[in-house]
Amino acid sequence: MAATSHARSWQQNYESHAQQPQKKQVVIKKSGWITHGEKVLYSIAGICLIIAAVFVVSFSSQTDTLNRNLQDLEQKVQKQELKNAGLADEVKELSRPERIIKIAKENGLKVQEAKVKQARNFGN
Repeated sequence: MAATSHARSWQQNYESHAQQPQKKQVVIKKSGWITHGEKVLYSIAGICLIIAAVFVVSFSSQTDTLNRNLQDLEQKVQKQELKNAGLADEVKELSRPERIIKIAKENGLKVQEAKVKQARNFGN
């Protein structure tokens, strides 16, 4: 009977050890691929890049608008210069001495032997 009781005690010890976990489970917390500090730095750098891109696009848009306005003004100046040149030619045509004498005779004025000179502006 001593052997039986010894076997039973051995069996109880074996069963109690079998029920208890044999290995302790180690929980490994995986750290992220990027640390918190790097995330902050990357966020700040990204915001700076976005602000720089907005500034560049805004500057480019303003420059384009100014260039278009400049081209419009240059076209207006060219048209006005062409108009002024046409008017200057018309002034020369209308101030010819032969034309002035003809108009004077048509209106009953007498032209004596005086020489008719082309009128000039005193301001020039």
